[in-house]
Amino acid sequence: MPDTKNFYEQVHQIARLIPRGRVTTYGAIARALGAARSSRMVGTAMIHAHDPRLAVPGHRVVNSKGLLTGKHHFDTPTKMQQLLEAEGITVSDDQV
Repeated sequence: MPDTKNFYEQVHQIARLIPRGRVTTYGAIARALGAARSSRMVGTAMIHAHDPRLAVPGHRVVNSKGLLTGKHHFDTPTKMQQLLEAEGITVSDDQV
């Protein structure tokens, strides 16, 4: 089991690399960190990324089917979709 604090920091570093107008998945981040079976832990790290001081674009991380599964962790239920659409990403029925 990876060191949680260090793992979260690594997840946040990768999320900061996602370009505007693009998304990735929890699983892709987990694989990039060499922890392919840790996509749920990536999701937990993204929950902790909502502090504006961390500057992590958590709205750019979706599940393997493109669903906005993290949307309920934003200020409003539609905030994640609004952020994605502002970057030119099409969202339909909570899916990119």
